[in-house]
Amino acid sequence: MNHETLQRFYALNAAAIENVYDKPERQADLAVLRQKLPELLRGHKVLEIACGTGYWTRLIGASAASVHAIDVNEEALALARARQPANDEGGNVTFAQADAFDLPAAIGEYTAVFAGFWWSHVKREEQERFLAQLRAKLGKDVLLVLLDNVYVDGSSTVIARTDLEGNTYQFRTLPSGERLEIVKNFPTDSYLRKKLAAAVKEIRIERWQYYWLLTARLK
Repeated sequence: MNHETLQRFYALNAAAIENVYDKPERQADLAVLRQKLPELLRGHKVLEIACGTGYWTRLIGASAASVHAIDVNEEALALARARQPANDEGGNVTFAQADAFDLPAAIGEYTAVFAGFWWSHVKREEQERFLAQLRAKLGKDVLLVLLDNVYVDGSSTVIARTDLEGNTYQFRTLPSGERLEIVKNFPTDSYLRKKLAAAVKEIRIERWQYYWLLTARLK
């Protein structure tokens, strides 16, 4: 699995990305997160990484001072722009095409960076590089917020295999019926604390049945 496979999956499946938030068993957790996340980022100048179709952008935009949401897929961004409330786009919410692994040199000044359901797609051996880039381009003391999935039997897509680095993979099906193997990791709290320790401080982690939320500050 490489970055191109992940990009292809989200490009060709953009219209269905938000369907996962319709699962009945996840509604209680999502109700909590829909309140908690806007409060965490209230008043912040937010860089949102891998915004997809903008589900969380729409929530954050209601409370943040500004949101600059980036994604590598123009297909997803087109939907994000279309779904963003008309009074926000071009105001406190803006979108741009950019690679999370290769952020523009002049990315801008932000007080917070948010990545929803992105960390799980970053291979373990690439996570330090990703964090180092955030520190180099955003600076210290910026609030980092990561939101992602907990693996739950019967609700999560079954894990197909684990590689030598400990990355886990799932098969995802495109509308055409084609199956793609996608990296999808489900880290423990101890793994997250160890992996992020060199890059961040003040780590806090909360877990619900289906999701986990990490906050910290870049060193």
